Amino acid sequence: MNKKIKRTLTAFSLLILFITLIYVCDITNLPNSIIIFEGETLKLNTILGVDVETEFSSNPNIERIENNETITVSSNIEDLEDIDFTGTIKLGVKLFGTKVKEIEVGVIENKEVVPIGSLVGLKLYTNGVLVVGMSEIAGEDKVSYKPYESSGIEEGDVIVEIDDKEITSTNELTSEINKSNGENMEITYIRDGQVLNTKMTPVKATDSTYKIGLWVRDAAAGVGTATFYEPESGKFASLGHGIIDADTEKLIEIASGEVVTANILSIIKGENGNPGKIQGSIDGEPTIGTIYKNTAYGIYGNLTNIMPLFIDKNNLVPVATKAEVQEGEAVLISTLENGAPKAYDIKIEKIYLNNNIDNKSMIVRITDEELLEKTGGIVQGMSGSPILQNGKLVRSSNSCYG
Repeated sequence: MNKKIKRTLTAFSLLILFITLIYVCDITNLPNSIIIFEGETLKLNTILGVDVETEFSSNPNIERIENNETITVSSNIEDLEDIDFTGTIKLGVKLFGTKVKEIEVGVIENKEVVPIGSLVGLKLYTNGVLVVGMSEIAGEDKVSYKPYESSGIEEGDVIVEIDDKEITSTNELTSEINKSNGENMEITYIRDGQVLNTKMTPVKATDSTYKIGLWVRDAAAGVGTATFYEPESGKFASLGHGIIDADTEKLIEIASGEVVTANILSIIKGENGNPGKIQGSIDGEPTIGTIYKNTAYGIYGNLTNIMPLFIDKNNLVPVATKAEVQEGEAVLISTLENGAPKAYDIKIEKIYLNNNIDNKSMIVRITDEELLEKTGGIVQGMSGSPILQNGKLVRSSNSCYG
């Protein structure tokens, strides 16, 4: 084979790799899940050969879904317009006719809500116990053991059953391990929504208790800013992002949660290399609400007592769609000292209309001198502070700078 043929084959191979990379990037950049408002236009960015088709809708009243018709997005950008229902749509992503990915679109009713901006305490309880670490056990015989070593269990897994008994707390896990008396146990755990099973033999430690070498957690707590309240249903949203476990760096899957009042102790001002934070304390009582969902877009639940959060049910505002958000002046509502929240001036610098992957669809700059003096910008604990523009709620503040 002469050099000219080799160069041609090499160039052809590189071209194939380049085209493959383009398609891989295009498909990877499509989100796994999207939340849009009723009536909002959904925009998906695809290239030739990549089609997105509706496969399922949770709303049985959608005629075009019932008739097995499909909404197709192909060859550049097209819009799914006039979405006038609520529910869930599943979109299948196909590469030259072969399904390679699925996108879940949640369509939510666009009701008027009350912006909050108050600091709250959040307590989350996991569905089972979360594995956050592993360590060797010093056995009664002075030998080190790793009962978990060949079990397949990893950090981030959630243990839900031992020998068919439901596990809801670390105390229940410890109790079942000790009841084993060192006999082999069957463990049921969940990883990325998949139910798995394994076996593990506890080791009798130097303190005469039985252990399996797993560090686990059944609860998490912290403070954050409540975003909005919907008076008709009693529902509320907070944070604008999900709560991630500090050890596993994964979104915490919860079984339930509580909302309690919180107090600001101090504010550490943000500086270069230091994001700053609000240091607060959580009150044990009273509980003012419940939490039912921890998502990448925020915490969701129901409020049962709105008085501590200075909520005025008459202060209703519509929620802006992405298309309605403009670059320019806006206000941010937050609490920087104990008492009612306050509005601060900001400026929306950049908008990312086609970002359906997460809630970070804009960048804002803090222009309010008082806010800059107190915090230096957006600090930890302020995520979820509602942003208002032209009398409408513009999601929450988790992409901001001073």
